Amino acid sequence: MSDLRHTANTQIAQLHARYTGTGHADMTKYEWFTHQHRDTYASIVGHPTLLNYMSIADGEATGRMKFELAERMLQPCGPPPPKDDE
Repeated sequence: MSDLRHTANTQIAQLHARYTGTGHADMTKYEWFTHQHRDTYASIVGHPTLLNYMSIADGEATGRMKFELAERMLQPCGPPPPKDDE
């Protein structure tokens, strides 16, 4: 039973190392939303048909839409909230 728990913890650690947006128990709401928005923007940029759909819907060029989505990845949910140091 101890061996099973060790392998499960190892697999979770590997998952978090590979995919940073998977979250953890101490993740704040802001961090979770930021990861979700960045993942969505990256998915749109990575799928050309979805990028074309977005650019047509906004009436922008595909390159311009890709640039705007890349800029939105910097702070997708605005500046981070102040931290409480208690």
